[in-house]
Amino acid sequence: MKKVITPLSRGTLIIYRVVVALILLLAVVLITGSLYAVFRSPNAKPLFRIGGGSGEGGEGSVPGREINVFSGIGRLRIPLAGETSATIVIAISFPYPANDRAFAEELASRIGDFRSIATEYFAALSPEKADALNEDSAKAEILGRYNALLRLGKIETLYFGDYMVLDSR
Repeated sequence: MKKVITPLSRGTLIIYRVVVALILLLAVVLITGSLYAVFRSPNAKPLFRIGGGSGEGGEGSVPGREINVFSGIGRLRIPLAGETSATIVIAISFPYPANDRAFAEELASRIGDFRSIATEYFAALSPEKADALNEDSAKAEILGRYNALLRLGKIETLYFGDYMVLDSR
């Protein structure tokens, strides 16, 4: 029995060769990188940093002043005061020193209190007041209430994310 094989078209053959070449190139890069990692000194400094700000001598870094952002409060959905069924959606976060482990643990233990304070503050607002809210004064008020709870450190600034007033009229 005779089997007839039709030759591939010229365009298909070129695509096939390009794909094979790319796969071989990727294999060479992976093998080279793996061998470099195996034979590199364990004490060697990184070749480069992505993001640039958190290393020794990196641009934009401030020695001894590493910070984290606390966003453990999460997104809150708070019904507003009044007869309408308006809701405010807000996420509150703030920076804190990354090397202060005790303060970070205190922040984590106060998440429920932080949520309660924000809920009390925003639940007292009417939809009209929530629409015309002065963000700086609201941040200052909530910041004062948060800092009154804390014993091991103070929060310097607050950030409001996802600030939306939803009205279902």
